[in-house]
Amino acid sequence: MTNHEVEVLAIGAGPSNLALAVAIEESGATGLAADTLILEQHPDVQWQRNLLLPFARSQVSFVKDLVTLRNPQSRFSFLSFLHAKGRLDEFVNLGTFNPFRREISEYLQWVATSLDHVGVRYNARARGAAPRRADDGTVIGWRVTLADGDTIDARDLVVGTGRDARVPAEFADLPADRVIHSSQYSGRIARYPIDRPVRVAVIGAAQSAAEMFVSVHQDLPLSQPTLIHRSVGLMNYQTSKFVNELFFPSFVDDFHASSPQARKDILDEVRQTNYAGLAAPFLDETYMMLYEQKLTGSQRSAVRPMTEVVAAREEDGEVVLELRDRRTGRVERYRCDLVLLGTGYDQRMPALVRGLAAQVGLDEIEVDRRYRVDLGEDTRAGLYLQGFNEATHGISDSLLSVLAQRSHEITGDLLDRRSVTVTAGGR
Repeated sequence: MTNHEVEVLAIGAGPSNLALAVAIEESGATGLAADTLILEQHPDVQWQRNLLLPFARSQVSFVKDLVTLRNPQSRFSFLSFLHAKGRLDEFVNLGTFNPFRREISEYLQWVATSLDHVGVRYNARARGAAPRRADDGTVIGWRVTLADGDTIDARDLVVGTGRDARVPAEFADLPADRVIHSSQYSGRIARYPIDRPVRVAVIGAAQSAAEMFVSVHQDLPLSQPTLIHRSVGLMNYQTSKFVNELFFPSFVDDFHASSPQARKDILDEVRQTNYAGLAAPFLDETYMMLYEQKLTGSQRSAVRPMTEVVAAREEDGEVVLELRDRRTGRVERYRCDLVLLGTGYDQRMPALVRGLAAQVGLDEIEVDRRYRVDLGEDTRAGLYLQGFNEATHGISDSLLSVLAQRSHEITGDLLDRRSVTVTAGGR
C-alpha cells in the first residue's frame, strides 16, 4: 500500500474527464498536466460499457466530441481519430453525423492513450474519499482510497463517474440473479444460459429499455421478451432544431442566470429531448421488428403500454410481477424468469459526492458557474462535478454537447485559482 500525491485527481475516465485532460494539456500548463491523474476502475476505457450493442448509435453529432467546439484544430478530434485509424474516407461516405456507439468508445480509448502529460491509472476503483485538513480545520485537499489499499492525495478533485443506477423500490427485493439494470446488461446477459427458454420482462420506455428489448432477441435466442411501460406508447425524442439550441454550450449561461423556478420550468418542458424517448430511426426499426413477427405468424415478443409494476417478488422459482393497468386500475400477476431494468439513473448526486459533502459539513451542494462546489471562501481545495448539474446548468449537462466548453471552463478555474495562490504567496 502506497500513497501518491498529485495536484488534480479526476475519478472516472469517461468523456467528461478525458475532455478535461485534453483541455489541461492544450492550455499550455504542462506542469499542471503532468500533475493530473485520472482513475479508471476498469482495465480499459469504454463508453456506456454494457450497452455497446452492435446496432447502437450515438444520438449526438460527432462534431460534439471532446474538443472540436472548443478547438476545431485539435489533434484529439473525432476526425483526427478516424484519420489515424484509416477510416476517415469510409466514415465520410456513410453520410451520417451519428457514429456507432462502439466507435465513440474506441475514440475515447484512443484519446486516453494519446495524452502526453496527464496520466490514466487503470484498475483503480475508488473505495472512498475524504477531505484533508490543515491544523486549523481548513480543507486543503482530498484523500482517495483505492480498492487495493493505495491512497492518492490531491488538492483538487473532479468527479465524473456518472450517476448511480436507479433500481425502483418495487424491484429491490428480487434476487440479484433475477434482475439486470441496463448499466450491467451486456456483461451479465453474456453469462446467462442461451440453451433454455426464458421469459424476459423489460421495464421502461426510453432508449436503454428499447435497446435491451431488441438485443435480448439475439442474446438469448430462446427468449420471449415483453416490454412493459407506463407511457401511452413509445415516443421519439424531440428533435426540433429550435429546441436543440438548448444544447448549445452558450445556453448554459442563460440557464444558469435564470431563477430557480424558471430553471425547473424549462427542464420540465424539455424533458423529452433527452428522457423517456427513443431515436426516431430506432423507434421505426423496433416497430418493424414487431410487425414482421405478426407477418410471419411467429409472435415471439410483446409490448404492454400503460402498465406499471406495483410489486415484484420471487415465488416458486419464478419472478411474479404485479401489473396495474393504468386505464382500468385492474391488477394482474405476470410471471417471468428475468427482469431487465431500463429505469435510468438516480437524479441525486452520486453517493461519493454526498459522502464528501457530509464530511465537510455541507447541508446543500451548490455548484458555481464553473462547476466548482462552494466549500467556503477560505478553502484551498477544489471539488468539481461533471455531469450532475442539470438543475443549475441545464439538460445538456449529462451529455456530450457541452464537454468541450465545460472542460475549458474548469481548466480556466483551476489555473485562475493557482494564479491567485502564487500571487498571494509572493506578497
